[in-house]
Amino acid sequence: MAALASGRRLAGIRLHSDTSGVTISSGRPRGPGVVITVAAGYVTPSLLGLGAAALLAGGHVSLMLRLSVVLLLAMLLAIRNGFGALSVIISMAVVLAVSFEAPGRAQDAFALFIAWFLLFGGFRPIMELQRGRRGQRVHQSDPDQLARLTALPAMTWIVLFALVSVGCIVLGGSWLIG
Repeated sequence: MAALASGRRLAGIRLHSDTSGVTISSGRPRGPGVVITVAAGYVTPSLLGLGAAALLAGGHVSLMLRLSVVLLLAMLLAIRNGFGALSVIISMAVVLAVSFEAPGRAQDAFALFIAWFLLFGGFRPIMELQRGRRGQRVHQSDPDQLARLTALPAMTWIVLFALVSVGCIVLGGSWLIG
């Protein structure tokens, strides 16, 4: 969505079994479009978790589950590897099954699980990213690429990603608990 919204052409998404992935897009090699596309991968899970928390806090469990299916379906159309396709199909099937077959309280619990999973799931890759950069002579991570594209050092991007993630956890968590 970030690639398309920033004027780039989405060529595909690859998901890997180690929870990493890559979005392949084409367009200008520099500029805001590529910066938005590269940065989006680290903040999107937390932002989706925040959106899910907002819907749940408003009592919109069914809407949240159905939007999850729509987003998974859109993602499936862009997936370009078997593991990614299988992961998205299984996730979509589980969400659909819970949406249509589970009793209301089970749907509520499952929707809460998804929201918390996304909120906290966005933080872990950011910490792994920083750990993985230590000791490397050549830095090839997304923040390193962002540093080359902007005037901000890679560490600034990592801190920014972490602040967005923690902010989403705090705000989304307060909505879910409150």
